[in-house]
Amino acid sequence: MKKRGLKLHKAVDAVLTYCILIAVCAIFLFPILWLVLASFSKTGSIYSFKGFFPSAYSFDSFRKLFTDTEMYNYPRWFGNTLVVSLGSSLLGTALTILTAYCMSRFRFKSRKAIMKATLVLGMFPSFMTMTAVYLLMTQFNLINQHFGLILIYSAGAPMGYLTQKGFFDTISYSIDEAARIDGASNAQVFVRITLPLALPMIVYTLLSSFVWPWSDFILPKLLLKNKELYTVAVGLMSLDNTEFSRFAAGAVFIAVPIVVFYFALSKFLISGMSAGAVKQ
Repeated sequence: MKKRGLKLHKAVDAVLTYCILIAVCAIFLFPILWLVLASFSKTGSIYSFKGFFPSAYSFDSFRKLFTDTEMYNYPRWFGNTLVVSLGSSLLGTALTILTAYCMSRFRFKSRKAIMKATLVLGMFPSFMTMTAVYLLMTQFNLINQHFGLILIYSAGAPMGYLTQKGFFDTISYSIDEAARIDGASNAQVFVRITLPLALPMIVYTLLSSFVWPWSDFILPKLLLKNKELYTVAVGLMSLDNTEFSRFAAGAVFIAVPIVVFYFALSKFLISGMSAGAVKQ
């Protein structure tokens, strides 16, 4: 009887767990499903929806998204976003990895003070600095310049270096010491020893540095005044209310590069590559 009661308890617990998980998945998936179905709306206007969903479906929204570019040049916006995101991802990843490595491997005066300061500054929302950023970009003549966006995103990326530092801390320092005994310099240890072991963290940093500028709206809206220079987020917000299905189609298609990059780089997202590298 005791075993039967224990099995019944486990069965009820499993059923409740799965029910909760299914409910949570439904809550998160419903807006995505609604957006995908809205992108196939035949009329294009949100006011013609029958309840939550369109009354008729068509592929015209996706066709117009890439062919009707006289007023809303989505392909150009998409290209602008790709340039900004790739540039910010590469430069921001390099700065973040260098910052994290220095904080993890080197001991110098005011190191802990700098770490505490960056931790506190990271708690403030980024939009608080928008006025100062706009004035600086005006002084450097970087308004309506994609390079200005790349510069700001890359400069802000090292503020979130703590995750990368934690990863570097897990790599045994004995590896560095063994390399230095063999005559390796600090640069050689970093490039030839640490970076290959930190490949999962580098890939994670690349992806996270790519996603932020790819979906950001506030900063591009602040700095880009020319419609031809818009990123996708700003461009989609400029669409008329009667172009809701085109907005939805653009919002759906914007997820494609992130999904492609994730699946292309997912094989590198393997933790613990340095496990067993040193026999303590």
